[in-house]
Amino acid sequence: MSRLYEGSAPAGYHFRYTLLVFDIVTIVFIIGTSFIQREPWIEALDILFGLVILCDFCARLFISDRRWRDLMHPAAWADIVAIVSFLAPIVGEGAGFLRILRTLRLLRSYRLLAQLRADSRYFRRYEEVIFAVTNLTVFIFVMTAVVYETQQATNKEVANYADALYFTVTALTTTGFGDITLPGTAGRLITVVIMIFGVTLFFYLARALISPTKVRFTCPDCGLMRHDADAVHCKACGKLLNIPDEGVA
Repeated sequence: MSRLYEGSAPAGYHFRYTLLVFDIVTIVFIIGTSFIQREPWIEALDILFGLVILCDFCARLFISDRRWRDLMHPAAWADIVAIVSFLAPIVGEGAGFLRILRTLRLLRSYRLLAQLRADSRYFRRYEEVIFAVTNLTVFIFVMTAVVYETQQATNKEVANYADALYFTVTALTTTGFGDITLPGTAGRLITVVIMIFGVTLFFYLARALISPTKVRFTCPDCGLMRHDADAVHCKACGKLLNIPDEGVA
């Protein structure tokens, strides 16, 4: 089993990409079904996704040499929350938004990251941008879910996920049209969190887009891993570098 998760054989190579595709499909399912009424086919897919995630989670723990440390990792807790929300009918709609925490698992595997860097020149070049976009997207949908679950029963302005998404985006961009507001102390605190953390993530994305592209190359002296694409010397220690040319403009 460890050969599938950690090995370099073709079987492990394809298995890890299959898990990546499954993670993406799961996230699309979570987001997509948030906007529609619950149907029997959705409940059936919930159970299917939950069982697959449970099997994957148990397999990762089984092959791990640091099980307790892995259990304490935030991504492991995100998996546990996702498994419970998919498989436990008692959770119901009220905690359905917790499933979006499954997104934290995407690209968490160091082995998978190394594989993507080796296989994809595009990923190597835009890795920082990809992670910035992912973090911002995760934040938007998590806060959209929080807004919906805390407001839909008492706030007539938030009737569905689309309303919650609209409010989250307007608050994040500080546009503030005022047609949807969150009343009360809790509502104001949620709005503050959206504005502070959302703007921070947005500027992080802007910096990743505007700043010069970095390349990964470990300095043999100080270990600095990210350098300008045209760097000749290490910024940290001055060591002469020999960064392989990937044709980055």
